Amino acid sequence: MYRVTAIRHVAIGLCSNELVFRMQLRHLRYFVSIVEAGSFSRAATTIHVAQPALSQQIAELEEKLGLSLLQRSARGVRPTAAGEVLYREASSILRQMAQLPGIVRSSSGEAVGTVGLGMSSTLAASLAGRIVDTCRANLPRVTLKLAVADSETIRARVESHSLDMALVFEDEMVPAFARKLLFRQRLYLVPSQTTNVPGAVISLAELARLPLVLPDQANVTRRMLDRVFDAAGLRPAIMVEADQFSGLLSAVRTGIGATIIPMGALDQSAGSGLAQPILIEPPLHLTASIISSSDYPLTHAGEAVRGALIQIIHDHLQQTRPAGTTWIGGSQP
Repeated sequence: MYRVTAIRHVAIGLCSNELVFRMQLRHLRYFVSIVEAGSFSRAATTIHVAQPALSQQIAELEEKLGLSLLQRSARGVRPTAAGEVLYREASSILRQMAQLPGIVRSSSGEAVGTVGLGMSSTLAASLAGRIVDTCRANLPRVTLKLAVADSETIRARVESHSLDMALVFEDEMVPAFARKLLFRQRLYLVPSQTTNVPGAVISLAELARLPLVLPDQANVTRRMLDRVFDAAGLRPAIMVEADQFSGLLSAVRTGIGATIIPMGALDQSAGSGLAQPILIEPPLHLTASIISSSDYPLTHAGEAVRGALIQIIHDHLQQTRPAGTTWIGGSQP
């Protein structure tokens, strides 16, 4: 009901005349920015609009739709049920509007346009710079907009159509996405310098007794670990939760505890100051994939970026041969 009502009102507003069309697009851009920022003040800073003016624009949008779109609290804002529907639809509309020039220009054969690419923070640690540099050199008329966060946040943004595709680690393959499987990555224990681990291999039972620094519960690695420990009847000793990959490594370096991560994602700079990684038996794996919406095909520019990603990651793994990594993307990237 919310979805039908919201979309009907937006459609009427968009189609009434050119002035209202421009106003509504502005409203949608502001609304999406506020939802993604989580507050009016952060959104105002991001899009360079005064906060009172931003509040007024959203008030106008709510008045036009006859619906409350945002729940306001001391912590910030979050969308109502109607707001969630509008956010999904508005993100899709704005993304398609942004892609239109590139779609038209790409009819000549050269990839042109803007592509929103998400990356999990774990993978971005070693791949983001190489991906940006290669795409800039090989796809000069494609603008890459890079977003880095945990895999679950990135997946949600692909599902809401605010990103075109994402490079993420997955544990379970959700059918809502089209995907290209790239490689399987084994997880390793990375101990702190003060963690006492007697050998080069550690069991789940031994892991559960160690002080651990783990990602928060929204993280794909954490969800898999919770499931594995629960199935084994074990309760791990979690000292600290961190929502960023860099935070995990910082906590390990300071001696708070050990962590469990896809070790193949560490480059020399990220891994400096860490103890030798330790194999976990039985082995635990995540799968690195490129995901995109199963509802909307990629543009020509999006296809070009995805092809470049596959080649970049294949070449990176061939050159670095990170521990515990197995390419599953086929012989020809």
